[in-house]
Amino acid sequence: MSLKDLTIQDEYRSDRSNLIQDFYIPSLENSNLYQRAVGFFSSTSIAVAAQGITALIRTGGKMQLIASPRLSQEDVNAIATGLKQREEIIVKVIQQELIGEFNEIVRDRLSCLAWLIAHEILEIKLAIAKEIRKYGIYHEKLGIFKDDCNVIAFTGSVNESSTGLINNFECIDVFCSWHLGVQERALRKAENFQKLWENQTENLDIVSFPEASKRSLLQLCPKHPPTEYGMTPQKNSYSVSEQKGSYHVDKSERKIQQETLEIPEEIVLRQHQIQAIKEWFSHSGKGILEMATGSGKTITALAIATKLYEHIGSPLIIVIVCPYLHLVNQWIVQAKRFGLDPLPCNISRDRWERALSVRLYNAKTKRRALVSIITSNTTFASEAFQHQLQKISPRFLLIADEVHNLGSEQLQKSLPKNASYRLGLSATPERWFDETGTNALLHYFSSTLVHYTLRDALGDKVLCPYRYYPQLIELTEDEFQRYYELTKKIARVLGTQRNIPDSEEISIEALLIQRSRLIATARQKIEILRSLLSSRTESMYNLIYCGDGTLETDTAVERQIDAVTRLLGHDLNMKVAQYTSDTPLNRRDELRDQFARGEIQALVAIRCLDEGVDIPETQRAFILASSSNPRQFIQRRGRLLRLSPGKTMAEIFDFIVKPPDEFTNSRSPYYGLTRRLFGKELLRVLEFAELAENRIDALYTLLDLRDRLNLLDLGVE
Repeated sequence: MSLKDLTIQDEYRSDRSNLIQDFYIPSLENSNLYQRAVGFFSSTSIAVAAQGITALIRTGGKMQLIASPRLSQEDVNAIATGLKQREEIIVKVIQQELIGEFNEIVRDRLSCLAWLIAHEILEIKLAIAKEIRKYGIYHEKLGIFKDDCNVIAFTGSVNESSTGLINNFECIDVFCSWHLGVQERALRKAENFQKLWENQTENLDIVSFPEASKRSLLQLCPKHPPTEYGMTPQKNSYSVSEQKGSYHVDKSERKIQQETLEIPEEIVLRQHQIQAIKEWFSHSGKGILEMATGSGKTITALAIATKLYEHIGSPLIIVIVCPYLHLVNQWIVQAKRFGLDPLPCNISRDRWERALSVRLYNAKTKRRALVSIITSNTTFASEAFQHQLQKISPRFLLIADEVHNLGSEQLQKSLPKNASYRLGLSATPERWFDETGTNALLHYFSSTLVHYTLRDALGDKVLCPYRYYPQLIELTEDEFQRYYELTKKIARVLGTQRNIPDSEEISIEALLIQRSRLIATARQKIEILRSLLSSRTESMYNLIYCGDGTLETDTAVERQIDAVTRLLGHDLNMKVAQYTSDTPLNRRDELRDQFARGEIQALVAIRCLDEGVDIPETQRAFILASSSNPRQFIQRRGRLLRLSPGKTMAEIFDFIVKPPDEFTNSRSPYYGLTRRLFGKELLRVLEFAELAENRIDALYTLLDLRDRLNLLDLGVE
């Protein structure tokens, strides 16, 4: 049921209507957002409307309240308590549990108020009159109920208190957005509230509760507030004390935040970026830029957006989609440099959906020239976000970072057809072993326009030069035997032989993962790493890439990442931290900052530092584990080669697995297997060594083994 399904009168008056039962509660029960601006607020209103608020909680709804800063001491304390509790809530419980909690405390109005604020269901802001009206108070009475499509606006004499809602003789006028005669008025009042909430109303300053408290703007009301300010009841006589001091905000200092879009003065575009911009415009605003990691894809994309805005004018909607949450944050930082105020849509729907709807509406009505939105792939593909995308006019630029990720079967369906302008970014746009997905991206984005390779970037000194040191890691006989057994099983599953005993039945994916983890966690890797780092215990800016498997020792079985962390932190007494998918986003930011400042000498990761993470200070990478997907090691190398002050050379220590020497003889029954095993590793060596400063030395390290395995020809099987 929606608001439109309710029987709503155009006026409610105390002599013929029950304001709470006839209007207030039914509207709350069918809303997902309740917005209220009043001259006086009291927590008594919450208990009165508990039935409706419970329904609002059930649907994941929110309440936004703007009131005069004149509050009772009890309400001030309750609000402060709620804000403090909000910081202590770590895990948000499911809605049904929220309702249960609320029902348990609904008899205590102050606890209800604190609870609603703590669970981010209610947000309160205070309205303070500026100098031009310094002897007046904020006294407006405006209410808005919203669902996904409809708006009910009401105005009148009633305040947000039990006295106003029940005891007083009140009258309100109601305007519904689906009634053509008053539709414009309803939407205008909703817009008026939004301007209030965003502090864009003349002569008023809208501040958060903590800010009002900090600036001593709160004014305590008497225990029994008057019906109207300035009136003194005959009984229990009292008066409201005037605010001490004065509150002045000079009009010239007040800034309403608006999005702009221009290239910052400190950014000088390089020639390859200028060429990329020209290519994109010459192809009607569509295409993929294939640019080496670290060569400035983000800046190029925002420069393209700037030039597009200069060309077509307003309104322009910019939607930037990224595969990971940390990339959303990085894009926000860069977008703000260009003057944008991007809306992040990378968390729960209730945090962004309404704000996005408002921004798009304001763009459609030409009240907003620019709208920028940055989201993750997951949110981008969600039903709620896709619904919002359909509202966007053709003046719509889609920027897809790490565009290869959008070629998956599921994400292809999310690519909006109404985006007139399309820009894909990737160092590796072709999807590995997925020609269908690659073709789908090329069809949507038109074509790959620019191929700015790592060789180009190194030649232009856009990236830092590097030295490459392959480290030969010999499998133990036991490890090689397990590798051999897994390979036989894989061959049997893939081949024509299907009579596999039930005890051995296993999926090909599981077998491949087992074999990959065996290579990634070869026991000797830890000892080689120890020998490399023993002479570098004072060094900074080290990254160690581990596998996600376990490591067997004589005394224990532990994850490789834990063994490496213990080696560095305990045995070598280095300052080290793990950086994994289990690391919270805010902690990841802290770790990157500490790493950049030299407070942490090494970050030990599995895959979280593969795509998009900017840590330009990194000088040295130890690759203990790598997948056979070229995208992974290309991205990792790009992470390492970003320029940073004082950084003149990067180093890559790549751990290359080889079979035991006795199996490398051409007469060995395992010769074919050992050749294939090392051949897979050799592909990565050749890729890394090709552009290294010490290319010849790096290749010479493996010359003897390549000769024995007949792999001197670069066309390795």
